[in-house]
Amino acid sequence: MSLSHETIQSIKETIPLINQEAENVTTRMYDIIFSKYPETKPLFADATSDQHKKLAGAIAAFAGNVDNLPALSNAVEKMASAHVATNVQPQHYPMVADALITAMGDVLGDTFTQERKNAWVEGYTFLAGVLMQREQQLYAQNG
Repeated sequence: MSLSHETIQSIKETIPLINQEAENVTTRMYDIIFSKYPETKPLFADATSDQHKKLAGAIAAFAGNVDNLPALSNAVEKMASAHVATNVQPQHYPMVADALITAMGDVLGDTFTQERKNAWVEGYTFLAGVLMQREQQLYAQNG
């Protein structure tokens, strides 16, 4: 699977917005996920106080490289390893998607059009699939 040209263009259109608002989006995302999905809190028990900044950087990096995904391979490996260390499971990804996309809408407002929302859902789903596949391999290696 790969991302459509339309999706790539829509995500790239949001780069200035994401760069400007990424930390606000991720701060809001954590508020949403912890209130709506409290079962995710233990996954972040060892997270540093700047976790929202790390996620903001990851989102900005994804948007900036959405047309050159191999450039993200090191970041994907690092994220997958961190996820395995904290026992992230496939069922957590839809929770994060819901919180992240909702937060983008809350923070970006009218500039987060339905087209852009759809593109980010597709982009997130694609990246989540890559991460889940790698995490499955790591879990199998770790026994």
